[in-house]
Amino acid sequence: MLDTLLEGAIAFMLIAGGIFAFIGSLGLTHLKDFYMRLHGPSKTTTLGVGCTLIGSLIFFSQENGPVIQELLITIFAFITAPVSAHMLAKSALHHKLKPDPRTRGNPQELESDRSKHTVEEAPQGNSPLP
Repeated sequence: MLDTLLEGAIAFMLIAGGIFAFIGSLGLTHLKDFYMRLHGPSKTTTLGVGCTLIGSLIFFSQENGPVIQELLITIFAFITAPVSAHMLAKSALHHKLKPDPRTRGNPQELESDRSKHTVEEAPQGNSPLP
């Protein structure tokens, strides 16, 4: 009875992982601009990888006792994926990538919230750069 429940849990985690990875990959290919495409790999694909690793953790723990490698990989993926997506978004904002009109949170709004140049950083002549 317990083996059947564990096999069901493993199958559920593997299927859920595959579905989440597919949805993330689909979002990566179909969304219109860089800012929208960040959501596919950073959220759903990470969740898919996490589900697959948890299924693997359950399977190998059943045969060989507690397995810590999959748990550490899952924790590492859940910590690093949002941080790397945040850094990619900040880099895109600094490079002023043009967003699609349907993208929420217009980056120009962020520019207007930022304080203007200090006296030492004031642009010289017609240059927009400090």
